[in-house]
Amino acid sequence: ESFQCLACRKEAHFSIEKPAMPQPVIAKSIASPSSVAHVMVQKYQQSMPLYRQEREWKEIGIPLSRATLANWVIRPAEDWLMPLVSRLQQDLLQQDVIHADETPVQVHKEKGRKNPAKSYMWVFSSGEYEQAHPIRLYEYQPGRSGSYAEDFLKGFNGILQTDGYTGYQKAPCHAHALCWAHARRYFIEAIPPDLPKEDLLGSICKEAIERINELFAIDKGLAGLTKEEREEQRLQLEKEKLEAYFAWLQDIELKVLPKSKLGKAVQYSLSHKEALQAFLKSGNAALSNNICERAIRNFTIGRKNWLFSDSPKGAKASAAVYSIIETANANGLNPFQYFKYLFEHLPNADIKRHPEHLDDVLPWNETIQQNCK
Repeated sequence: ESFQCLACRKEAHFSIEKPAMPQPVIAKSIASPSSVAHVMVQKYQQSMPLYRQEREWKEIGIPLSRATLANWVIRPAEDWLMPLVSRLQQDLLQQDVIHADETPVQVHKEKGRKNPAKSYMWVFSSGEYEQAHPIRLYEYQPGRSGSYAEDFLKGFNGILQTDGYTGYQKAPCHAHALCWAHARRYFIEAIPPDLPKEDLLGSICKEAIERINELFAIDKGLAGLTKEEREEQRLQLEKEKLEAYFAWLQDIELKVLPKSKLGKAVQYSLSHKEALQAFLKSGNAALSNNICERAIRNFTIGRKNWLFSDSPKGAKASAAVYSIIETANANGLNPFQYFKYLFEHLPNADIKRHPEHLDDVLPWNETIQQNCK
């Protein structure tokens, strides 16, 4: 633009900078941040499959096909959520304790495999006592090899808390901790269904369960302490009971059939003695892997409704969406509001050249906490 200065009659030039247009969630698509957020929350938090959402959209006069809705999940997950999940993974690997678990999932169109292929959704969670940065991450993989956990946890040097699956032995960590809820479950399952109540009262299973319950009761009372205080109290209140429990099992071992359910329950505790006592090494370790099992349960509820993923791309997108939903919930956020905020801001943040902008949308960021409740 140009104009003439009235005082000196000289021509001057200046430029008018047009405000940048907001970038869409999906290029060349009518999808808005709120509509994409709605589809994701409906499927992955409310467990509503896309075919039912398709019908719902049609009923309000918007004919969106299932394929379009699937694209509304996959493309934003790939472009905006997966980079954020990778950033969350960096934080998770720096924590003292990580919980891990895995569950089967059916995935179609797996290269070189017949439908339906049995694949796995892995879940990795921050520890029960992590308050500042609680994280829940899901990862789709085509199998259950321990190498998948090994790759995901590369660089981790804390305590890895799992069930008894041997594949986790490949994963890097300072110590492996096993779950006392699993140890207790073996004894619960060893109780004969037709056992009279009077016989149960004096049974080995009953005593084992009571001893384990006592450990949980003591530890529950330590929840409000600091890491250091919890470590000290555990050594004072629980170590002696642990020693008594394992000494008692050693006396019983010779009296039970090794291949019976009771024999297997006894063997599970004795053969994993070191890992079951690993929680004594850190006040941030827990007695159980329940925090991860709860995250798995949320996935399995949804799986009952949508049954399978139509492709590996869809399964990976599902993992990213579940990661953000569960991490949002763990940080007291409203998942819909958080998705909406992400899809309004990340497309305009140039995160490929400036990945540091992802720090501004982490769920514990003060701005996110203020805007996404």
